Amino acid sequence: MLRHLASGLFTAALGAGALAAAIVTWGQHEVTRPGPHERAVCLQVAQGETLRDVGARLAEEGAIRSPLALRAASAVHPQGGQLRFGSHLIPAEASIAEIVGIVGSTGGPGCGDEVVLRIGVTSAQIVVRGFDEEAEGLEELARFAPDAATPPEEYAAAAEAPETRFRVVVAEGATSWHIAQNLAGAPFLEGGAEDVPPEGRLAPASYDVTAGASVDDLLGRMQARQERILEDLWEERSAAAPAADPEEALILASIIEKEAGLAQEQPLVSSVFVNRLAQGMRLQMDATVEYGVTLGREPLGRGLRRSELDEVTPYNTYQIDGLPPTPIANPGAGAIAAALAPADTDYLYFVADGTGGHAFAETLAEHNSNVALWREIEAQRNAE
Repeated sequence: MLRHLASGLFTAALGAGALAAAIVTWGQHEVTRPGPHERAVCLQVAQGETLRDVGARLAEEGAIRSPLALRAASAVHPQGGQLRFGSHLIPAEASIAEIVGIVGSTGGPGCGDEVVLRIGVTSAQIVVRGFDEEAEGLEELARFAPDAATPPEEYAAAAEAPETRFRVVVAEGATSWHIAQNLAGAPFLEGGAEDVPPEGRLAPASYDVTAGASVDDLLGRMQARQERILEDLWEERSAAAPAADPEEALILASIIEKEAGLAQEQPLVSSVFVNRLAQGMRLQMDATVEYGVTLGREPLGRGLRRSELDEVTPYNTYQIDGLPPTPIANPGAGAIAAALAPADTDYLYFVADGTGGHAFAETLAEHNSNVALWREIEAQRNAE
């Protein structure tokens, strides 16, 4: 009898195992196969909504076959259980696994109206974009200056829509004064900067905001992000990094940000500064002199005058040894990394090469030759 009982239990166990395997196989197939919807869906996720709410709505719209499968996939997905409020573009035939990623913490392409304040190095503008169902993407509706007396009608319509996404995008190399001024002028932000943050301490990046967010709060987020980046990269600095402390690293990174034409050149530009400092040479960088003239409050808009190059100021690296007293802009993570991990070169000079990048040289004779080539390129462009 015991033998029959054991045999029965073994058979039952085999049956349960087969059933479990079948369920797993079904689940894998269900979450990875293409979805049933032939057109993209613009999904709006409100604050406070749950995955159950989202699953029910996607099922009603025909984007998924099973809300249960969506919740099950969310339980094992790296972004599972986390919903990012706002608009999400669910592409045609997107699988459940893809949908979980799109609505998760990293988000995906937006599909509602979008208002973006883009703060560049010398200018800023607000761009309004709306979702085009036929093109399944965003199209530009309007563009205007942050301090415009009367924003266009397209902005007013977008600002009133509850699903509109608001963002602020700050370019590498923008100054703190420039950033603070343009944030204060944005019609979807409240207040102004009580104090302009110290130069270099704002992280250039894209920031999601809500309409009516405080300018000071957003500046605080930017400062906290830059502090984390600087702390992390400082811990990973190389022995070749010349900075005595994180503040010096930030100063050097800001000069790299302003002088390097291409991101991939930043470690090379950093090596030039490292080598010059090691040999007691002055940096002799125009960008620092310009900052001494404007203090980052406006673009110079012209070439430097001989009197400005000859004047002894804390930022004139033609006249002073070492680094200026503060950063001259807000550097991105790439420039900070380059300041703390310079390339291993013997370069002491660089000059524009006409491609957007620079020609580097180890000797003054080689540098003078590169300068002559650059002047020929300039002369040809002026003639054309």
